[in-house]
This record gives sequence, C-alpha cells and structure tokens, in this order.
Amino acid sequence: MKIFSGNANPELATQIAEYVGESLGEVNVTHFPDGEIMVKFVENIRGRDVFIVQPTCPPPNENLMELLIMIDAARRASAARITAVMPFYGYARQDRKDQPRVPITAKLVANLLVAAGVNRILTMDLHAQQIQGFFDIPVDHLYAAPVIVRYLRSRRIEDPVIVSPDPGGLKMAYGYSNVLGTGLAIVAKQRRSAREVEVHNLVGDVRGRNAVLVDDMTTTAGTLCAAAGLLQENGAQHIYAAVSHCLLTDEGVKRLKDSPIEELVTTDSVPQPERDFPVKVLSVAELMGEAILRIHNNQSVTSLFRIK
Repeated sequence: MKIFSGNANPELATQIAEYVGESLGEVNVTHFPDGEIMVKFVENIRGRDVFIVQPTCPPPNENLMELLIMIDAARRASAARITAVMPFYGYARQDRKDQPRVPITAKLVANLLVAAGVNRILTMDLHAQQIQGFFDIPVDHLYAAPVIVRYLRSRRIEDPVIVSPDPGGLKMAYGYSNVLGTGLAIVAKQRRSAREVEVHNLVGDVRGRNAVLVDDMTTTAGTLCAAAGLLQENGAQHIYAAVSHCLLTDEGVKRLKDSPIEELVTTDSVPQPERDFPVKVLSVAELMGEAILRIHNNQSVTSLFRIK
C-alpha cells in the first residue's frame, strides 16, 4: 500500500497515513511556467495498491485537475490499483437536469475520474446518494455521522430536536434523530439563487427546545441561517448547526455571525482556516484510515457505518 496526497488537504492525508501506519508517499506536484500542473511520483509504485487523498475543495478546478493528473501518472507508472480518496466530492450540486440547458456535473466528474484510470472511489457524505450510481466502478460511501454524533452526545444538549434545513436533507436528519433519540423537524425552503434562499414553513415543534440543524455542506450559509431565523421565530431556545463539509466564504461567515446559530460543528474533510465564529472541527482521519485499511485487506467497511 502507498498513500499519496495532492495539495488540497495534506494535513488530513498525513493524519490518515499515521493512522494506517504508513509514511506518506513522496510525489512532486508542481506547475509549468504557464500554470499547467506537472506531477511526478518520486518512488516506485509498480504493482502497488495506491490511495490518492484529494478532496475537490476550493479551488475546485485546480484540485480536480490535480487529482486527474495524479491518477493518470499512477496508471502509467503501473500501479496495481488506484483508489481516489475524496473526503469531499465537488461538483455534486448538479446531479440532475432540473432546468433546461444545464449540465449534470456530478456525472461529468465521475466520467473524468474513470477516464483518467481510477479503479475505486472512497468518499464521504455525497450531496446526493444517487451519485454512487454514476460510476461503473466500486464506490465506498462513508458518513460523518458517527464522528459528529459522538461530539453532540458529549455536549449533553438538553431537550434537543434535530432539524433538516430543507426537505432534501430529511433522510440525514431522520438518521441523526433516531440515533440520538430526539424529535425531528423540517424547514421548507425555496432557492432563489446560488446565494439566496427563501424559507416558507416549519414542520415540527421546536418551542422551548434546543435545535440542531444538520446538513451535508454549507458555503454561503444561506440555507442554515434562513432556517435558524425561522427556528428562532418559532421559539427555539438555543440553535446549533452540524455540517459534514464546511466551505464557508466570507459572506457565509458574516451571515453566521449575524444569525442565532451559536456553534457550527464540522469535519476536516476540507481544510478549515481560523474564522471569527465558533467552529468546532472534528477529524475524520481515523474513519478514512480504517476504510483504507479494510479496502486494502479486502474486508467489509459496513461496520464503519454503525454508531455505538
């Protein structure tokens, strides 16, 4: 086994390698003078089981292209098997044609990865689970829920209620509420644009209770903050948010500071810089590392979904 990392999230890759008990492989990822990416594996990987850790986080185009070129280089270096470890799978928002003349970028990225020569995908909390079906190669889809639930339990939040900020996240919210043994509420929303959402109604009782909004990702925090405002109007006492992938922009941080959300819980699936807002970052290195070990040893990863 050899584990390599691109430039997207080397800190997470290093922690994964430490958990697995392997040193991070040496690869040179540089640029030509005109900005084109150049990749060279320094060590021999012929016949090796290669894992490339590279989430397609911002800048997504650069990181995706870097991953594709690394996969192509590993294939031409005669690696026995290439697994793309993508803690965050970008371009996943457009997973269907919901408007005329728009692309399905989630399928396009799947095609690009397979064409580059990847043999397997390891990812976490896809924006839509049907994206697994866009691949004709094995996809191991992990969940951040075991890590986030462990933290929420340690917080000992009194009288909590799990809230889905939109109908699309109902299944995720239902899973959290089942495990934590709490109530469930849903916010109905309508997206006006990529930056603006409009909330309509709240289904469920949150009055006098502590609400935890759960979602798979946030960027501008428009959905979370709009839902939090509605929860406050309906009498929620304290409001927290838990998201698997946090790609906050400056606009998102400003919205969170102006919102009733008291704390944001997320993972290190993408790099998390210091922000002027209380963000609790949980590591998924152990989760991803255990999955890599089991894939390498041809063992089941089913037990990684279980929450004690």
